[in-house]
Amino acid sequence: MKKVDNSSTRVKASAVLGVFAKQPVAGQVKTRLCPPLQPEQAAQLYRTTLDETLRRFSGQSFELVIFYAGAEDYFALNYPQLPRRPQIGSDLGERMASALQGLLAAGHQQAALIGSDSPDLPLAYVEQAFAALQTSDVVIAPAADGGYVLIGESCHHPPLFEAMPWSRADLMQQTECTLAEQQIDWQRLSGWEDVDDAASLLRLLQRSPESLTAGHIRERLASLLT
Repeated sequence: MKKVDNSSTRVKASAVLGVFAKQPVAGQVKTRLCPPLQPEQAAQLYRTTLDETLRRFSGQSFELVIFYAGAEDYFALNYPQLPRRPQIGSDLGERMASALQGLLAAGHQQAALIGSDSPDLPLAYVEQAFAALQTSDVVIAPAADGGYVLIGESCHHPPLFEAMPWSRADLMQQTECTLAEQQIDWQRLSGWEDVDDAASLLRLLQRSPESLTAGHIRERLASLLT
């Protein structure tokens, strides 16, 4: 079912971007980078990628919401200006479904989710996602590792989040199968890359050398990645 709204101002005002975030506790974040990183170094990197993600998307034409896992006090202290909601569910699919369903039920016409693993994701990608959701039910930006870096909905479709191969290389492939089986109207954006291993960190250095995350890598981690 397609949705059409001739008021671009009202559509933009009703768009919301949720950022899935964890409390950066050593040993619980960026574990795929250990080794070569120590757990505390991985946690410091995660703090940087989260900070950059929230800076990048704050103050835009859409609302920004943190969906947090861990102690709320951490997010209240470090990001007091941003609305925050707990992640609810026993697995990633349940948590994402709950977040998107809740945002749409609150009256937003377009809702999208990202993580903090793509700190240099261009603002244009999110803007394109919200534009796509003016005419489609679902929008997805694939990740280089076979998953996706963004998923958005204007109409909630629970099957997209049920019994999916989370954290596996065939997630996007299975998602496309479900979209076809359910006959869901969707759009695919250009792909981007998460930073999950040493090689992807080095590629971010080349791709976005002026980013906050790239600066952190050069100053604190470069010697460990070569």
